[in-house]
Amino acid sequence: MTEYQWLRTLPDPAHLPALKPEYAHLRPALGLGPLDPPPRILLLYGSLRERSFSRLVVEEAARLLQFYGCETRIFDPRDLPMPDAIAGDDHPAVHELREHSLWSEGQVWCSPERHGQITGIMKTQIDHLPLAYQGLRPTQGRTLAVMQVCAGSQSFNSVNTLRILGRWMRMFTIPNQSSVAKAYLEFDEAGRMNPSSYYDRIVDVVEELVRFTVLLRPHAEQLVDRYSERKDQGTPVETPADAAGITGA
Repeated sequence: MTEYQWLRTLPDPAHLPALKPEYAHLRPALGLGPLDPPPRILLLYGSLRERSFSRLVVEEAARLLQFYGCETRIFDPRDLPMPDAIAGDDHPAVHELREHSLWSEGQVWCSPERHGQITGIMKTQIDHLPLAYQGLRPTQGRTLAVMQVCAGSQSFNSVNTLRILGRWMRMFTIPNQSSVAKAYLEFDEAGRMNPSSYYDRIVDVVEELVRFTVLLRPHAEQLVDRYSERKDQGTPVETPADAAGITGA
């Protein structure tokens, strides 16, 4: 098994004190597509503080995703270099981040809002995910849920920016989103989120992400199949007539 250096261990993954399980679907995507293997979700956060509220939100989301039957990975961006600081971005943390993105079927991005925008560490992670990498596409066709934490009143600047970035990265960003106001009031000393409407919205977002990921899973490759790329790669379309060996007169 591969030893990853930049994955965070999720504390108390099965402990969900703010969730009322009698109102939660164990399999929210049942009937929408194949549930096996478990949906694979990568989670990114945007602060390096010891008590990072964006990380705490991501951890709550990861617990919920596991509750819903998903496999999760939380990337720790602490050692990422600035983009282009190293020739070819040849750094083990960058390589690992790209590997996790290729592994994923869906992602969660959560950033603090700083000076009215996402943080530099959040943008750095996204900037290290190229549209194309060694003939593969680390983000194209993945689902995406966007979240933010605020130090003051509720704002949506960061989630709006994350939506723009998700569209640019050719991801399917789900309609729902989360913005937690005065995040410093929403967590207990152990770093667990208190029951609140903000927590309930995170449950809603995670539930929706699972549904869209499973729904799009059988169609993701077809949905991002592009004429321009087929033309650039010299890959003509095989029509039904070609497949049957029928030629025109």
